[in-house]
Amino acid sequence: MIEIDDKSFAAVGDAPAHRAVSGFRLTARRGEFVAMVGPSGCGKTTTLNIVAGLDSDFQGNVTLPTAPGRARPVLGYVFQNPRLLPWRTVHENLALVLNGEADAEDRIVALLEAMDLTGVRDQYPGRLSVGMQRRAALARAFVVKPDLLLMDEPFVSLDEQTARRLRLLLLDLWHARPTTVLFVTHNLREAIQLADRLVLLSAPPTRVLTDLVIGLPRSRRDDEAAVEEYRAELLGRAGPAFELLG
Repeated sequence: MIEIDDKSFAAVGDAPAHRAVSGFRLTARRGEFVAMVGPSGCGKTTTLNIVAGLDSDFQGNVTLPTAPGRARPVLGYVFQNPRLLPWRTVHENLALVLNGEADAEDRIVALLEAMDLTGVRDQYPGRLSVGMQRRAALARAFVVKPDLLLMDEPFVSLDEQTARRLRLLLLDLWHARPTTVLFVTHNLREAIQLADRLVLLSAPPTRVLTDLVIGLPRSRRDDEAAVEEYRAELLGRAGPAFELLG
């Protein structure tokens, strides 16, 4: 349960105070893939940072899912940039977040294989392509077995072929390792391809405008024409609310 009554930024220099989020309410079922969609600058990243506990300066309450046997929720966070430590290898970047857990090596090996990164496990991030870096970031997020996976436009700026491959890899990982996902994007097509639910956000101060179950069967979401037809249907239904979305 995410309840953000108010999140504001104080005035700095010549910049006025800014109310970023107001009256925001969102719930997700365990194992559900929820896409939050809104135009650039609408407060999506601010909301994710509050959920992640990176920003505690807000009015409201966030209650996160916790797996049985765990004292506290475990989060995975995939940022717009991979944020891999450049002085550690791919393997070391994954090992670092596991803190020496007993089955750490087995989990790392399995994720590297699933992401087709076994051959570069001992390479440093700077030696990898951007697509490989993003795959490593996905592996790092899943290796902790998160109760909640936060994803902040993880495929932004990629060419469509690479982004499409990563979306398919993400879905494969999610189906094999179910977890609750909160995925932020400004790309409506991407949200339709990936998510169970679509949450449309307003311009600042951010609030939920529309919350709906995506009715297009997953078996048809590889069909670009079917995705575009469903997108057009949503645009027709929501009107101006979707105008700025891809």
